[in-house]
Amino acid sequence: MKHKEIAEVLSQENIATDIYSMWLKCPLVAAEAKEGQFISLYCHDGSRILPRPISICEIDKENGSLRIVYRVAGKGTDEFSAYGEGEKIEILGPLGNGFTLQPEKSAMLMAGGIGIPPMVQTAKQLKAEGCKDINIVIGYRNAENFLVEELQKYGKVFIATEDGSVGTKGNVMDAIKANGLQADVIYACGPTPMLRAIKSYAIETGTEAWISMEEKMACGIGACLACVCKSKDIDHHTHVNNKRICKDGPVFNAMEVEL
Repeated sequence: MKHKEIAEVLSQENIATDIYSMWLKCPLVAAEAKEGQFISLYCHDGSRILPRPISICEIDKENGSLRIVYRVAGKGTDEFSAYGEGEKIEILGPLGNGFTLQPEKSAMLMAGGIGIPPMVQTAKQLKAEGCKDINIVIGYRNAENFLVEELQKYGKVFIATEDGSVGTKGNVMDAIKANGLQADVIYACGPTPMLRAIKSYAIETGTEAWISMEEKMACGIGACLACVCKSKDIDHHTHVNNKRICKDGPVFNAMEVEL
């Protein structure tokens, strides 16, 4: 069940260039949230009508709070980055469907760029549910990384950088090959080219793969059809081979969608 709630900023810090981490007090949304979902945040500036969708990085149900980690990419997120402790912000969530975890299976979490934040709660929950084999493969452009220490609490972390300054030179697929990694199930989030490569790898190796797709959204609740992707199944809403990423996703079985 989603809720519209006035959240309070508990803390915010700049953790990398244009990357911010914000904890929000929002007991209604936090109580319902799960790994892989997102929330929509509304700007104070009335000229920016549409909310900004941001994935959930961490959930603290006991204290009724959520953490989001986001990149400043426009005027809306730039406004959010200026918020300090005690600031109030209207949010809607949790939205979308999250990951269905299988803690009895060995897991490989794969992410790149701003697709990395959702992996924190995913890894945290997998470990809490007893998963004993968690490998986390994350990709950055260069040595400036973020969330590595948090992820290391829950699994073994392998890093790929485009310039080779840290870990394996290349992308997450290069890191998998360089380290001889494999798993029963993949959980992934990141840009489409990365997800396309992961799907190909999953087909080649016969590995189950669940992907969280990144896409620009408008309404965030499946009404406007601004974030559709091609699927194998007929969508009951549009009656064509589409899936709404905000409503039917953002998490899909990799074999369900065309990339």
